[in-house]
This record gives sequence, C-alpha cells and structure tokens, in this order.
Amino acid sequence: MDAKPSPAPSFEDALSQLETIVESMESGEIPLADLLAKYEEGNKLLKVCESRLKEAELKIELLKKQKEGAAFTPFPVER
Repeated sequence: MDAKPSPAPSFEDALSQLETIVESMESGEIPLADLLAKYEEGNKLLKVCESRLKEAELKIELLKKQKEGAAFTPFPVER
C-alpha cells in the first residue's frame, strides 16, 4: 500500500510539539538513543516553523507592495 505522507503541521502545532520536545530534553531523564531521536524530530519541526514564518513574511511583503502600488484616484470635487 502507498501511504501518503502526512501534511506538515501548522505553525502553532509544530511550535507546541517543539516546546514539548525541548522540555523533555531539558529534564535530563531521557536515554541517549531517545534524545537523538527527539533531536531529529525537533530539527524537522524547527524547519516547519521557519518555513511557515518565511511564508508569512513573504505574504506580508506582497501585501505591503500591493498597498504601496495602489493608485487612488481622488473623487472629482463639484463646485
């Protein structure tokens, strides 16, 4: 069977999972093999967060450019 890869989590979900991983790693009670696996998982989540932030930044820049480039025509004033 072909298993489709699950979609990347939202920024908020990835950040929450990353925080949980960091807390568990900081506890110092994780065996080395599990610590390495958590580090890898955390690294993937960090990339997801960075990607989502970059997408948001690009979208904001695009919106700013559209706003700055918009030409507003004043209404004619009747006298």
